[in-house]
Amino acid sequence: MLNPLALELNHVIEERNKPVYEMFSLLGKSLYFPKGIVSQAGEARGKADIFNATIGMATKGGQPIYLDVIHKNLSGYDPKDLYPYAPPAGKPELREVWRKKLLKDNPSLEGKDYGIPIVTSGLTHGLSIVSDLFVDKGDSIILPDKYWDNYQILFNVRHGSETVTYPLFTKANEFNVEGLLEALLSCKNGKAILVLNFPHNPTGYTPTEKEAEEILEAIREAADYGINIVAVMDDAYFGLYYEDSIKESIFARLVGLHPRVLPIKVDGATKEEYAWGFRVGFLTFGTHDPLVLDALEKKAMGSIRSTISCSPHLSQTIILDALLNPEFEMQRNERNKVMEDRAKRVKEILADGKYADEFEPYPFNSGYFVSLKINNSDAEALRVHLLNQYGVGTVSLAKTDLRIAFSCVELNYLDCLFELIYQSCKELNPCSLKL
Repeated sequence: MLNPLALELNHVIEERNKPVYEMFSLLGKSLYFPKGIVSQAGEARGKADIFNATIGMATKGGQPIYLDVIHKNLSGYDPKDLYPYAPPAGKPELREVWRKKLLKDNPSLEGKDYGIPIVTSGLTHGLSIVSDLFVDKGDSIILPDKYWDNYQILFNVRHGSETVTYPLFTKANEFNVEGLLEALLSCKNGKAILVLNFPHNPTGYTPTEKEAEEILEAIREAADYGINIVAVMDDAYFGLYYEDSIKESIFARLVGLHPRVLPIKVDGATKEEYAWGFRVGFLTFGTHDPLVLDALEKKAMGSIRSTISCSPHLSQTIILDALLNPEFEMQRNERNKVMEDRAKRVKEILADGKYADEFEPYPFNSGYFVSLKINNSDAEALRVHLLNQYGVGTVSLAKTDLRIAFSCVELNYLDCLFELIYQSCKELNPCSLKL
Protein backbone atom coordinates (compact mmCIF):
# COMPACT_ATOMS: atom_id res chain seq x y z
CA MET A 1 0.00 0.00 0.00
CA LEU A 2 1.44 3.37 -1.02
CA ASN A 3 1.96 6.13 1.53
CA PRO A 4 -0.82 8.77 1.37
CA LEU A 5 1.78 11.43 0.53
CA ALA A 6 2.93 9.39 -2.47
CA LEU A 7 -0.67 8.88 -3.53
CA GLU A 8 -1.29 12.62 -3.31
CA LEU A 9 1.70 13.40 -5.55
CA ASN A 10 0.68 10.66 -7.99
CA HIS A 11 -2.83 12.07 -8.19
CA VAL A 12 -1.56 15.57 -9.03
CA ILE A 13 0.74 14.27 -11.76
CA GLU A 14 -1.77 11.80 -13.26
CA GLU A 15 -4.51 14.42 -13.33
CA ARG A 16 -2.40 17.18 -14.88
CA ASN A 17 0.08 15.23 -17.04
CA LYS A 18 -0.89 11.60 -17.56
CA PRO A 19 2.07 10.74 -19.88
CA VAL A 20 4.52 11.75 -17.15
CA TYR A 21 2.62 9.64 -14.62
CA GLU A 22 2.86 6.68 -17.01
CA MET A 23 6.64 7.14 -17.17
CA PHE A 24 7.12 6.48 -13.46
CA SER A 25 8.66 3.27 -12.20
CA LEU A 26 7.05 1.39 -9.33
CA LEU A 27 9.63 2.97 -7.04
CA GLY A 28 8.96 6.39 -8.59
CA LYS A 29 5.25 6.04 -7.80
CA SER A 30 6.14 5.05 -4.24
CA LEU A 31 8.50 7.96 -3.54
CA TYR A 32 7.47 11.03 -1.53
CA PHE A 33 9.12 13.57 0.72
CA PRO A 34 8.12 12.74 4.30
CA LYS A 35 6.63 15.22 6.72
CA GLY A 36 9.21 14.04 9.19
CA ILE A 37 12.29 15.50 10.87
CA VAL A 38 13.59 17.52 7.93
CA SER A 39 10.17 18.89 6.99
CA GLN A 40 9.31 19.83 10.58
CA ALA A 41 12.74 21.36 11.12
CA GLY A 42 12.25 23.49 8.03
CA GLU A 43 8.91 24.72 9.34
CA ALA A 44 10.47 25.48 12.74
CA ARG A 45 13.33 27.43 11.18
CA GLY A 46 11.06 30.36 10.46
CA LYS A 47 8.93 30.26 13.60
CA ALA A 48 10.89 28.76 16.51
CA ASP A 49 12.40 32.00 17.82
CA ILE A 50 12.62 30.85 21.47
CA PHE A 51 14.06 27.33 21.20
CA ASN A 52 14.54 25.20 18.09
CA ALA A 53 15.04 21.63 19.29
CA THR A 54 14.22 19.87 16.03
CA ILE A 55 17.33 18.95 14.04
CA GLY A 56 20.18 16.60 14.97
CA MET A 57 22.78 19.36 15.06
CA ALA A 58 24.77 21.07 17.85
CA THR A 59 24.75 24.85 18.30
CA LYS A 60 26.12 27.44 20.72
CA GLY A 61 25.31 31.15 20.75
CA GLY A 62 23.08 30.72 17.70
CA GLN A 63 25.94 29.30 15.59
CA PRO A 64 26.86 25.73 14.70
CA ILE A 65 29.47 24.17 16.97
CA TYR A 66 32.63 23.28 15.04
CA LEU A 67 36.21 22.18 15.57
CA ASP A 68 38.96 24.76 15.21
CA VAL A 69 41.21 22.21 13.49
CA ILE A 70 38.62 22.05 10.70
CA HIS A 71 37.59 25.68 10.58
CA LYS A 72 41.15 27.04 10.40
CA ASN A 73 41.15 26.10 6.70
CA LEU A 74 37.71 27.61 6.12
CA SER A 75 37.87 30.80 8.15
CA GLY A 76 36.85 32.93 5.18
CA TYR A 77 33.33 31.49 5.35
CA ASP A 78 30.53 32.06 7.83
CA PRO A 79 30.02 28.85 9.86
CA LYS A 80 26.31 28.89 9.02
CA ASP A 81 27.22 28.38 5.35
CA LEU A 82 29.36 25.33 6.08
CA TYR A 83 28.27 23.20 9.01
CA PRO A 84 24.47 22.93 9.04
CA TYR A 85 22.74 20.35 6.86
CA ALA A 86 21.88 21.79 3.46
CA PRO A 87 18.22 21.44 2.43
CA PRO A 88 17.55 18.10 0.65
CA ALA A 89 16.96 19.88 -2.68
CA GLY A 90 20.04 22.05 -2.19
CA LYS A 91 21.02 25.54 -1.08
CA PRO A 92 18.21 27.83 -2.37
CA GLU A 93 20.57 30.63 -3.48
CA LEU A 94 22.67 28.16 -5.47
CA ARG A 95 19.62 26.68 -7.14
CA GLU A 96 18.42 30.11 -8.28
CA VAL A 97 21.86 31.15 -9.55
CA TRP A 98 22.22 27.90 -11.51
CA ARG A 99 18.76 28.38 -13.02
CA LYS A 100 19.77 31.82 -14.25
CA LYS A 101 22.96 30.31 -15.64
CA LEU A 102 20.90 27.74 -17.55
CA LEU A 103 18.93 30.51 -19.24
CA LYS A 104 22.07 32.49 -20.08
CA ASP A 105 23.87 29.44 -21.51
CA ASN A 106 20.84 28.04 -23.36
CA PRO A 107 19.05 30.79 -25.31
CA SER A 108 16.32 28.41 -26.52
CA LEU A 109 14.97 28.33 -22.94
CA GLU A 110 13.87 31.96 -23.26
CA GLY A 111 10.13 32.20 -22.60
CA LYS A 112 9.82 28.56 -21.54
CA ASP A 113 8.87 27.14 -18.16
CA TYR A 114 11.16 24.65 -16.44
CA GLY A 115 11.98 23.65 -12.89
CA ILE A 116 14.42 25.07 -10.40
CA PRO A 117 17.53 22.86 -10.52
CA ILE A 118 17.77 20.36 -7.68
CA VAL A 119 21.26 19.98 -6.21
CA THR A 120 22.73 16.48 -6.45
CA SER A 121 25.95 15.00 -5.15
CA GLY A 122 27.54 14.93 -8.59
CA LEU A 123 26.05 13.96 -11.95
CA THR A 124 26.05 10.24 -11.23
CA HIS A 125 23.76 10.91 -8.28
CA GLY A 126 21.47 12.93 -10.55
CA LEU A 127 21.27 10.04 -13.01
CA SER A 128 20.61 7.67 -10.12
CA ILE A 129 17.62 9.80 -9.06
CA VAL A 130 16.29 9.63 -12.62
CA SER A 131 16.75 5.86 -12.50
CA ASP A 132 14.85 5.63 -9.21
CA LEU A 133 11.94 7.67 -10.51
CA PHE A 134 11.52 6.27 -14.00
CA VAL A 135 13.30 2.96 -14.60
CA ASP A 136 11.59 -0.40 -14.06
CA LYS A 137 12.59 -3.95 -14.86
CA GLY A 138 12.36 -4.54 -18.61
CA ASP A 139 12.28 -0.84 -19.55
CA SER A 140 14.38 0.14 -22.55
CA ILE A 141 17.39 2.44 -22.07
CA ILE A 142 18.24 3.94 -25.47
CA LEU A 143 21.98 4.51 -25.91
CA PRO A 144 24.43 4.74 -28.80
CA ASP A 145 26.75 1.76 -29.27
CA LYS A 146 29.54 3.77 -27.62
CA TYR A 147 28.64 4.94 -24.14
CA TRP A 148 29.87 5.59 -20.60
CA ASP A 149 30.10 2.22 -18.83
CA ASN A 150 28.43 3.45 -15.62
CA TYR A 151 25.06 3.59 -17.39
CA GLN A 152 24.95 -0.21 -17.20
CA ILE A 153 25.12 -0.17 -13.40
CA LEU A 154 22.91 2.91 -12.97
CA PHE A 155 20.04 1.53 -15.01
CA ASN A 156 20.38 -2.18 -15.78
CA VAL A 157 22.08 -3.55 -12.67
CA ARG A 158 20.21 -1.41 -10.15
CA HIS A 159 16.76 -1.48 -11.79
CA GLY A 160 16.72 -4.38 -14.26
CA SER A 161 16.29 -2.36 -17.45
CA GLU A 162 17.56 -3.43 -20.85
CA THR A 163 19.92 -1.46 -23.07
CA VAL A 164 18.88 -0.88 -26.66
CA THR A 165 21.73 0.50 -28.74
CA TYR A 166 22.03 2.11 -32.14
CA PRO A 167 25.22 2.88 -34.10
CA LEU A 168 26.37 6.35 -33.02
CA PHE A 169 27.66 7.30 -36.47
CA THR A 170 26.55 6.57 -40.02
CA LYS A 171 28.99 5.38 -42.68
CA ALA A 172 29.33 9.05 -43.63
CA ASN A 173 30.48 9.82 -40.06
CA GLU A 174 27.35 11.79 -39.17
CA PHE A 175 25.15 11.35 -36.12
CA ASN A 176 22.88 8.38 -36.77
CA VAL A 177 19.44 9.93 -36.38
CA GLU A 178 17.73 7.10 -38.28
CA GLY A 179 19.26 4.56 -35.88
CA LEU A 180 18.06 6.61 -32.92
CA LEU A 181 14.50 6.70 -34.24
CA GLU A 182 14.53 2.97 -34.97
CA ALA A 183 15.66 2.28 -31.40
CA LEU A 184 12.89 4.48 -29.97
CA LEU A 185 10.22 2.82 -32.09
CA SER A 186 11.40 -0.62 -30.95
CA CYS A 187 10.18 0.00 -27.39
CA LYS A 188 7.37 -2.52 -27.10
CA ASN A 189 5.86 -1.27 -23.84
CA GLY A 190 5.39 2.27 -25.13
CA LYS A 191 8.06 3.77 -22.87
CA ALA A 192 11.67 4.71 -23.52
CA ILE A 193 14.41 6.21 -21.39
CA LEU A 194 16.53 8.07 -23.93
CA VAL A 195 19.97 9.17 -22.75
CA LEU A 196 21.68 11.88 -24.80
CA ASN A 197 25.21 12.77 -23.71
CA PHE A 198 26.81 15.76 -25.47
CA PRO A 199 29.69 16.48 -25.60
CA HIS A 200 29.84 12.74 -25.82
CA ASN A 201 31.87 10.41 -23.65
CA PRO A 202 33.81 8.57 -25.08
CA THR A 203 34.03 10.13 -28.56
CA GLY A 204 33.92 13.86 -27.80
CA TYR A 205 31.16 14.49 -30.36
CA THR A 206 28.33 17.03 -30.27
CA PRO A 207 25.74 17.19 -33.08
CA THR A 208 25.71 19.97 -35.63
CA GLU A 209 22.77 22.36 -35.89
CA LYS A 210 21.25 20.26 -38.67
CA GLU A 211 21.70 17.01 -36.74
CA ALA A 212 20.19 18.54 -33.61
CA GLU A 213 17.04 19.50 -35.49
CA GLU A 214 16.84 15.98 -36.94
CA ILE A 215 17.19 14.49 -33.46
CA LEU A 216 14.31 16.65 -32.24
CA GLU A 217 12.19 15.56 -35.19
CA ALA A 218 12.96 11.88 -34.49
CA ILE A 219 11.93 12.27 -30.85
CA ARG A 220 8.75 14.07 -31.89
CA GLU A 221 7.93 11.33 -34.39
CA ALA A 222 8.37 8.60 -31.77
CA ALA A 223 6.19 10.55 -29.32
CA ASP A 224 3.52 11.00 -32.01
CA TYR A 225 3.64 7.24 -32.44
CA GLY A 226 2.54 6.96 -28.79
CA ILE A 227 5.82 6.33 -26.98
CA ASN A 228 6.38 8.09 -23.65
CA ILE A 229 9.96 9.32 -23.63
CA VAL A 230 12.01 10.21 -20.57
CA ALA A 231 14.64 12.30 -22.38
CA VAL A 232 17.70 12.50 -20.14
CA MET A 233 20.44 14.99 -21.05
CA ASP A 234 23.73 13.94 -19.48
CA ASP A 235 25.42 17.33 -19.89
CA ALA A 236 28.57 16.53 -17.92
CA TYR A 237 30.85 18.29 -20.42
CA PHE A 238 28.51 21.17 -21.23
CA GLY A 239 30.17 24.29 -22.60
CA LEU A 240 33.26 22.60 -24.06
CA TYR A 241 32.34 23.20 -27.72
CA TYR A 242 35.16 23.80 -30.18
CA GLU A 243 33.87 23.59 -33.74
CA ASP A 244 30.73 23.13 -35.82
CA SER A 245 28.40 21.90 -33.11
CA ILE A 246 25.37 23.32 -31.39
CA LYS A 247 26.43 25.54 -28.50
CA GLU A 248 23.60 24.77 -26.09
CA SER A 249 22.00 21.71 -24.54
CA ILE A 250 19.35 19.88 -26.56
CA PHE A 251 17.37 20.04 -23.30
CA ALA A 252 16.53 23.67 -24.10
CA ARG A 253 14.90 22.65 -27.39
CA LEU A 254 13.14 19.61 -25.94
CA VAL A 255 11.28 21.65 -23.33
CA GLY A 256 7.73 21.98 -24.65
CA LEU A 257 8.39 19.74 -27.66
CA HIS A 258 5.66 17.17 -27.01
CA PRO A 259 3.31 16.13 -24.16
CA ARG A 260 4.81 12.64 -24.22
CA VAL A 261 8.38 13.89 -23.80
CA LEU A 262 9.76 14.70 -20.34
CA PRO A 263 13.15 16.44 -20.71
CA ILE A 264 15.51 16.12 -17.74
CA LYS A 265 18.84 17.94 -17.63
CA VAL A 266 21.62 16.51 -15.47
CA ASP A 267 24.67 18.77 -15.26
CA GLY A 268 26.96 20.33 -12.71
CA ALA A 269 30.11 22.06 -11.62
CA THR A 270 32.11 18.81 -11.99
CA LYS A 271 33.50 19.47 -15.46
CA GLU A 272 31.90 22.83 -16.26
CA GLU A 273 33.68 24.56 -13.40
CA TYR A 274 36.68 22.20 -13.14
CA ALA A 275 35.59 21.07 -9.67
CA TRP A 276 35.45 17.28 -10.03
CA GLY A 277 35.89 16.36 -6.36
CA PHE A 278 33.34 18.87 -5.07
CA ARG A 279 30.49 16.63 -6.26
CA VAL A 280 28.02 19.41 -7.00
CA GLY A 281 25.53 18.45 -9.70
CA PHE A 282 22.04 19.55 -10.69
CA LEU A 283 18.87 17.90 -11.96
CA THR A 284 16.31 20.04 -13.80
CA PHE A 285 12.86 18.94 -14.98
CA GLY A 286 11.66 20.50 -18.22
CA THR A 287 7.90 20.61 -17.88
CA HIS A 288 5.72 23.70 -17.61
CA ASP A 289 3.01 22.88 -15.05
CA PRO A 290 4.06 24.29 -11.62
CA LEU A 291 2.05 21.67 -9.70
CA VAL A 292 3.64 18.84 -11.67
CA LEU A 293 7.07 20.38 -11.17
CA ASP A 294 6.44 20.62 -7.44
CA ALA A 295 5.36 16.96 -7.30
CA LEU A 296 8.40 15.85 -9.32
CA GLU A 297 10.68 17.81 -7.00
CA LYS A 298 9.15 16.19 -3.92
CA LYS A 299 9.65 12.73 -5.42
CA ALA A 300 13.25 13.57 -6.26
CA MET A 301 13.69 14.83 -2.69
CA GLY A 302 12.28 11.51 -1.48
CA SER A 303 15.01 9.71 -3.40
CA ILE A 304 17.66 12.06 -1.97
CA ARG A 305 16.32 11.82 1.59
CA SER A 306 16.34 8.02 1.45
CA THR A 307 19.89 7.71 0.08
CA ILE A 308 22.29 10.55 0.99
CA SER A 309 19.87 12.80 2.96
CA CYS A 310 21.39 15.93 1.39
CA SER A 311 24.42 17.06 -0.60
CA PRO A 312 27.44 18.60 1.20
CA HIS A 313 26.88 22.20 2.28
CA LEU A 314 30.55 23.22 2.01
CA SER A 315 30.83 22.34 -1.69
CA GLN A 316 27.60 24.17 -2.49
CA THR A 317 28.78 27.31 -0.67
CA ILE A 318 32.11 27.37 -2.49
CA ILE A 319 30.49 26.82 -5.92
CA LEU A 320 27.90 29.55 -5.21
CA ASP A 321 30.68 31.93 -4.20
CA ALA A 322 32.54 31.15 -7.44
CA LEU A 323 29.46 31.65 -9.65
CA LEU A 324 28.86 35.08 -8.13
CA ASN A 325 32.49 36.16 -8.53
CA PRO A 326 32.95 38.76 -11.33
CA GLU A 327 36.03 36.86 -12.54
CA PHE A 328 34.16 33.57 -12.91
CA GLU A 329 33.38 33.77 -16.64
CA MET A 330 36.85 34.99 -17.56
CA GLN A 331 38.58 32.21 -15.64
CA ARG A 332 36.28 29.50 -16.98
CA ASN A 333 36.81 30.73 -20.56
CA GLU A 334 40.57 30.66 -20.04
CA ARG A 335 40.45 27.03 -18.90
CA ASN A 336 38.10 26.11 -21.73
CA LYS A 337 40.59 27.62 -24.17
CA VAL A 338 43.25 25.23 -22.85
CA MET A 339 40.94 22.30 -23.68
CA GLU A 340 40.12 23.75 -27.09
CA ASP A 341 43.80 24.21 -28.00
CA ARG A 342 44.48 20.58 -27.12
CA ALA A 343 41.49 19.37 -29.13
CA LYS A 344 42.60 21.35 -32.18
CA ARG A 345 46.13 19.99 -31.90
CA VAL A 346 44.80 16.43 -31.73
CA LYS A 347 42.77 17.12 -34.85
CA GLU A 348 45.85 18.46 -36.64
CA ILE A 349 47.92 15.44 -35.63
CA LEU A 350 45.31 13.02 -36.94
CA ALA A 351 44.30 15.00 -40.02
CA ASP A 352 47.17 14.21 -42.42
CA GLY A 353 46.63 10.44 -42.41
CA LYS A 354 50.09 9.66 -41.05
CA TYR A 355 48.66 7.04 -38.72
CA ALA A 356 45.65 5.98 -40.80
CA ASP A 357 46.99 2.49 -41.53
CA GLU A 358 46.79 1.68 -37.79
CA PHE A 359 44.06 3.92 -36.40
CA GLU A 360 41.70 6.77 -37.21
CA PRO A 361 39.55 8.99 -35.00
CA TYR A 362 35.82 8.83 -34.71
CA PRO A 363 34.29 12.30 -35.26
CA PHE A 364 35.00 14.68 -32.38
CA ASN A 365 34.47 18.42 -31.92
CA SER A 366 33.99 19.00 -28.18
CA GLY A 367 34.56 17.76 -24.64
CA TYR A 368 37.54 15.93 -23.14
CA PHE A 369 38.01 12.93 -25.42
CA VAL A 370 38.84 11.47 -28.78
CA SER A 371 38.21 7.80 -29.52
CA LEU A 372 40.37 5.92 -31.99
CA LYS A 373 39.24 3.05 -34.19
CA ILE A 374 42.12 0.58 -34.07
CA ASN A 375 42.53 -1.21 -37.39
CA ASN A 376 44.91 -4.11 -36.81
CA SER A 377 45.23 -4.62 -33.04
CA ASP A 378 42.97 -5.56 -30.18
CA ALA A 379 42.26 -2.34 -28.25
CA GLU A 380 42.68 -4.00 -24.86
CA ALA A 381 46.00 -5.57 -25.88
CA LEU A 382 47.10 -2.15 -27.13
CA ARG A 383 46.07 -0.50 -23.86
CA VAL A 384 48.05 -3.01 -21.80
CA HIS A 385 51.09 -2.70 -24.09
CA LEU A 386 51.07 1.10 -23.87
CA LEU A 387 50.81 0.95 -20.11
CA ASN A 388 53.44 -1.72 -19.51
CA GLN A 389 55.99 -0.72 -22.12
CA TYR A 390 55.68 3.08 -22.15
CA GLY A 391 53.82 4.12 -19.02
CA VAL A 392 50.96 5.53 -21.11
CA GLY A 393 47.42 5.19 -19.75
CA THR A 394 44.46 4.92 -22.11
CA VAL A 395 41.02 3.26 -21.94
CA SER A 396 39.85 0.40 -24.15
CA LEU A 397 36.12 0.40 -24.73
CA ALA A 398 35.56 -2.34 -27.25
CA LYS A 399 37.67 -4.66 -29.36
CA THR A 400 38.42 -1.83 -31.79
CA ASP A 401 38.03 1.34 -29.70
CA LEU A 402 40.61 3.19 -27.59
CA ARG A 403 39.66 6.38 -25.70
CA ILE A 404 42.20 9.17 -25.24
CA ALA A 405 41.54 11.89 -22.64
CA PHE A 406 43.49 14.79 -24.13
CA SER A 407 42.10 16.85 -21.25
CA CYS A 408 44.92 15.53 -19.06
CA VAL A 409 47.79 15.59 -21.57
CA GLU A 410 49.79 18.80 -21.97
CA LEU A 411 49.64 20.42 -25.40
CA ASN A 412 53.35 19.92 -26.16
CA TYR A 413 53.15 16.18 -25.33
CA LEU A 414 50.26 15.31 -27.63
CA ASP A 415 52.48 14.57 -30.65
CA CYS A 416 54.55 12.17 -28.58
CA LEU A 417 51.41 10.46 -27.24
CA PHE A 418 50.06 9.57 -30.68
CA GLU A 419 53.51 8.56 -31.91
CA LEU A 420 53.71 6.08 -29.04
CA ILE A 421 50.25 4.74 -29.83
CA TYR A 422 51.26 4.24 -33.45
CA GLN A 423 54.56 2.64 -32.49
CA SER A 424 52.76 0.26 -30.12
CA CYS A 425 50.36 -0.77 -32.87
CA LYS A 426 53.37 -1.71 -35.02
CA GLU A 427 55.00 -3.60 -32.19
CA LEU A 428 51.86 -5.65 -31.65
CA ASN A 429 51.70 -6.39 -35.38
CA PRO A 430 55.27 -6.62 -36.71
CA CYS A 431 54.06 -7.82 -40.09
CA SER A 432 52.40 -4.43 -40.63
CA LEU A 433 55.76 -2.59 -40.53
CA LYS A 434 56.43 -0.79 -43.77
CA LEU A 435 59.40 -2.14 -45.69
